[in-house]
Amino acid sequence: MRFNDLFTRVAFVLRLAVVTSYFPIRDQPHRGHSAYQTLRQLQRWLEIEVFCPFSAYPSWFMPRNFLYVRPDPGYSPTDMTVHYIEYPALPLLSRPVNGTVSSRYLLPYLKRFKPNAILNYCIYPEGYAAISAAKKLRIPVILGAIGSDVNRIPDRLTGQLTRKALREAALVLTVSQHLRDQVIRLGAASDRTRVVKNGCDSSLFHLSDRTDARVELKLDPNTLLIVFVGSIVPAKGVRELLDAVIHLVPSHPNLQLACIGEGILRDELEKRVVQAGIDRHVRFPGLCNSARVARWIAAANVFCLPSYAEGCPNVVIEALACGRPVVATEVGGIPELVDSESGVLVPPRNPEALAAALRAALVQPWDEAAISRKFRRGWDQVACETYDTCLEAIAAGQNCPSRSAHSWFKSLL
Repeated sequence: MRFNDLFTRVAFVLRLAVVTSYFPIRDQPHRGHSAYQTLRQLQRWLEIEVFCPFSAYPSWFMPRNFLYVRPDPGYSPTDMTVHYIEYPALPLLSRPVNGTVSSRYLLPYLKRFKPNAILNYCIYPEGYAAISAAKKLRIPVILGAIGSDVNRIPDRLTGQLTRKALREAALVLTVSQHLRDQVIRLGAASDRTRVVKNGCDSSLFHLSDRTDARVELKLDPNTLLIVFVGSIVPAKGVRELLDAVIHLVPSHPNLQLACIGEGILRDELEKRVVQAGIDRHVRFPGLCNSARVARWIAAANVFCLPSYAEGCPNVVIEALACGRPVVATEVGGIPELVDSESGVLVPPRNPEALAAALRAALVQPWDEAAISRKFRRGWDQVACETYDTCLEAIAAGQNCPSRSAHSWFKSLL
């Protein structure tokens, strides 16, 4: 590279602050996987620091409706500069002010970093906090909706604050067309809303031999294996999935279900498995890294995700990349990924329909090579589209280099 090109490259590097709690922490290293993978690639073009606001609850008043894990402020994932910022909160009671409070704790960090823009994942409270801080810094904010933040708004006031943030964002990113329609209904401007779908790591998630994977996982080669990956919580439909398996086991004695993940329902489901007498048919491998998840999916006959709501679920993309048919609920962005040639869609909260779909999928002769070709999209492509959106927001501000100049800069890398 010529000296003048190198000088231009250095001079054009802009600073992007990322504000989100949807990001890995020490005890949950796979949390916020899609954000982490996107940002790792995005660092090729932008100087990035991640700021993770987390609510800190008092020991005498802890949340009961979700698994609360306090982050380790000394932890940082590989290749990223991350600041874990705690702010005081009370379960439910402080929810209306969490955005404002976290913004106050966030602002000194942002002032030191001096970003050209803020990218957010999860609209409330972090996106609202980012908007509040950005007003003082006079920089644009790109809000990223991940699904649960707009699909499951818990109360009216949170809904009002979510709508306010969406209206005031420079741009809004969503991971599916369905989610784009949702944020527009909530108040985001249609001309300032973009879809950037998730991707996957094709070095791990690709068509591979089922028998080899089963040998590695010590599974019977004749097993009919259903794999679920995700949080073991009610909204993921795991109760309905277990109901469906209980229904199928008598007619499918070699059926196995692997429920990969952790969550507040795991103990309940393990007890139900024993009570139903199907403990030989259900496994709970716990949390697995991406390489291990890829081997479980490779070993599967069918991948299943019976969620009540979704954005663009990464695990569905990964299952398709592995060439495995998907049985899932027709919610959120899932119908944008799965069609009749790659899986079966069913209504949510319906264990009978789910059992019927699983039964059909287990006997259908799928073209796994065709399924694996259906969705090939790497994190580099996701990062490139995210970069273009960030650049659009930055270039619209004052005293910023032009978008065309930055597009030329990107071509140098």
